[in-house]
Amino acid sequence: MMYEPVKTSKAGFVDVEAGAGLYPGISSDENTLRWGFIRKVYGIVSTQLLLSMIVAAVVVFNTPVSLFFAQMPGLYFFMSFLPLILLIPLYYYQQKHPVNLVLLGFFTVSLSLTVGVSCAFTRGELVLEALVLTATVTLGLTAYTYWASKKGYDFNFLGPVLFVAVITLILWSLIQVFFPASKLSMSIYGGIATVIFSAYIVYDTDNLIKRFNYDEYIWASVSLYLDILNLFLSILNILRAQSN
Repeated sequence: MMYEPVKTSKAGFVDVEAGAGLYPGISSDENTLRWGFIRKVYGIVSTQLLLSMIVAAVVVFNTPVSLFFAQMPGLYFFMSFLPLILLIPLYYYQQKHPVNLVLLGFFTVSLSLTVGVSCAFTRGELVLEALVLTATVTLGLTAYTYWASKKGYDFNFLGPVLFVAVITLILWSLIQVFFPASKLSMSIYGGIATVIFSAYIVYDTDNLIKRFNYDEYIWASVSLYLDILNLFLSILNILRAQSN
């Protein structure tokens, strides 16, 4: 059996992108372009996560800020829905630079403020544990998706199932606003949400590899960012319910 030699760079390092296709049947040129697109998306997502950590840290370590939002539930409720409102113009202007980046910044900051308030009234060790678990799950599922894609697996079938699941999850959370759930219900809610957003990481990573167009880097970044952030909040809900 003949094996194609692995391509190396002039410096002698293995060129992984040139030596292996992202999925069966992809051409060499397409593979190179797709890797460039993937790097761009992950760069944006990394920047969003870093910005979220900075904004959340300001809220957590600045007691007057966290108390301000806690004492004004109406404002906090509005801030919780503001990211959903910003998704509409963000989707419409996602290909118009620099408006898309400005809207992306507002979207990330508004979402980070609510996350910061949530973390401000949670024990620090629980937040750290949720961060570690989120990072571990995200890296593991991302690596698995790339491996599965290389083997020819496809996760596009998850789209309709996950859409219905997340709508049900949103309705459940709205009901909890008016009828606070017990500790057991919160644990169940957090567990189901963790499974859903873990599956979303696989689904959106698969789309990143195969289906997102090259000019959809903003929307691809938003999708992955929301998956990771919601996974973190779901895990945090589980830990909080278990510790109360």
